[in-house]
Amino acid sequence: MHTFATRYESPYGPLQFRVDDGGVLVELLLPNRGPFSVRRESPAHVAPAVARIRSQLDEYFGGSRTAFDLPLRPHGTEFERRVWERLLRIPYGTTVTYGDIALEFGMLNAARAVGRANGANPIPIVIPCHRVIGSNGKLTGFGGGLPLKEALLRLEGAILV
Repeated sequence: MHTFATRYESPYGPLQFRVDDGGVLVELLLPNRGPFSVRRESPAHVAPAVARIRSQLDEYFGGSRTAFDLPLRPHGTEFERRVWERLLRIPYGTTVTYGDIALEFGMLNAARAVGRANGANPIPIVIPCHRVIGSNGKLTGFGGGLPLKEALLRLEGAILV
């Protein structure tokens, strides 16, 4: 399977996303997660998918989109994919803790495992790992850095300005 990278300029810095031959989103790299070298243009058959992803990111960062409607194919272990499916059900503007998710899975002491799966999320923002916080209510662990996590939660109104 081939993937095609596209650079996207967000209000928080450059992002790069990858789609596969079918136009399915497989990866989104945050500003500090380069490399951002795009060596070839996406072929015409994935252009509509690329345009749709760009449009939905524009709407999200503009404050008018609260949920993404994109085909996704994140690659990970069965447990990671289970955590990511749970992340997709966290409503816009709300947060849950790593421990909350572990308890939902019936795994009392698995908050760290949930945190590792959260950190392995290949499609952040779209799969909203930024909505998961520490049990003490503090922002913890985000691949894009805590300032970006805070900015995304502020954008969503999950943190009062």
